[in-house]
Amino acid sequence: SVAALIVLVAAAIGIDYGAAAITESVVAREMRTQLALADDPSVRINNFPFLTQAISGKYRSIDVVADHMAIGPLRDVQVRSQLRDVAAPLSQMLEGPRTVTVREVEGTARIGAPDVERLITNSSGIAVDKVYIDRIDADGLERAVDEDGADPALLKLDPANAVRLGGTVDVLGQEQQVAIIAELQLADGRAQITPRDVRLGDSDADPLPVALQRTLSRIFTLTLDPGSLPLQVTPTTLRATSGGLEISGLTGRLVLGAGAPTS
Repeated sequence: SVAALIVLVAAAIGIDYGAAAITESVVAREMRTQLALADDPSVRINNFPFLTQAISGKYRSIDVVADHMAIGPLRDVQVRSQLRDVAAPLSQMLEGPRTVTVREVEGTARIGAPDVERLITNSSGIAVDKVYIDRIDADGLERAVDEDGADPALLKLDPANAVRLGGTVDVLGQEQQVAIIAELQLADGRAQITPRDVRLGDSDADPLPVALQRTLSRIFTLTLDPGSLPLQVTPTTLRATSGGLEISGLTGRLVLGAGAPTS
């Protein structure tokens, strides 16, 4: 009957999600240890159905999200990791010893505006408040040059490596809003923010005298050195997002749990 079929489908779905929950729980505990977290991170197995993956002990990808991490000088970083081609035999997940082997990890560390604000203030010695960070696309760069009188050299920037940011600083005894278009660079794991256009007020304000622009550029020039990213991820990409910066990269084979190498 239809009712019996519904019961069977519901039972199958329940078993499926139960299998996923077991592995997600194990991965969460092992990632908590690996990342030295106070709480378990969020873990999600991708690619339904889960049960066939659990029986084989092989998962195409598992997403892990850990919030409020401290990395090097950064105090509130969100780390997102995608574990790819994960081997986690069901028998080990149920009874142990638990070993999870990952072929590849893509990791992303998201640095929020408050961390950037604090680091700019610390590096420049000048109080910077209400820092904002946002993306800027090719059209935005063109408007800055064609409509706002910015240096045509902005058009040579790759929009993927550009950011719009600003904040409030004390200029000649008065609080002033600063609007900046900056270039993002990544070298040897360090992120560099280099202003290329600086305005007082909104982004469409008149260009500044060269001397004042240089002074404000120095304040907002910043090198972020987060040190080694979690899970031995090597940083390869830096980009702006709404409200923050993201550093991403890949790492090779990773082992979690009983088979993990000792440090």
